[in-house]
Amino acid sequence: MSTKLNQLIAIEKGAKSQAAADVAGAFQRVGKADLLAGISRTYRPLDDMGEELPAESKRVQVRAREVIADVRAALTRLLDVTATKDSVNCSAKADLVVDGVVLARELPVTYLLFLEKQLGELKKFVAKLPTLDPAEAWSFDEVTDCYATEPSQTVRTKKVPRNHVLAEATDKHPAQVQVYHEDVVVGRWTTTKFSGALPAKEVGDIADRLGKLLDAVRTAREEANSQPVTDVEPGRAILGYLFG
Repeated sequence: MSTKLNQLIAIEKGAKSQAAADVAGAFQRVGKADLLAGISRTYRPLDDMGEELPAESKRVQVRAREVIADVRAALTRLLDVTATKDSVNCSAKADLVVDGVVLARELPVTYLLFLEKQLGELKKFVAKLPTLDPAEAWSFDEVTDCYATEPSQTVRTKKVPRNHVLAEATDKHPAQVQVYHEDVVVGRWTTTKFSGALPAKEVGDIADRLGKLLDAVRTAREEANSQPVTDVEPGRAILGYLFG
């Protein structure tokens, strides 16, 4: 049995509320740098008599790719439901074309207006996506499912008292000795940094594709024509293009 227009409007209202909540939650998650960062540190004294220190570790709790997947899932449903409603309500339609490729066919002009606004909101989200620290050399680690640096080593030192003889002892005077402290290496830290952020180029590519999408939506809105459409589901293609 086909869905009636009033039912579709009710479904769209729920989808909008859910998508807004999910995107707001995603916006907060990618804004918490501490949850995106991880580290692993181990310590080894130089000899058996050296002080033993416990290892330190912190796992990455938020991964930008997972947040993007959540946003895609929420917005795909919203984009599809709204497209279907606007198709029933409107006869002005146009294809959405980017670089000569048709991403979605015969979108109603009312939906194109909605899509332009939605992409404008996504622009804020994309601008918030975290990027990897350019001061570090990162590579993707399959085990931790995030980016990691090569292990680096730093030394741990300890101040050890030393004696400096200013004047040797004589039969009349004791030796004059000055005590000073010397930094002595007693162990080494091995540190690996982890991050759930994305390479700057990947985020830049998403931003570029978003700009192309916005231009394509505006062009399609102007070239909209009249042809009825049923069962429109452009969400997967649009968000698949945007987030790759």
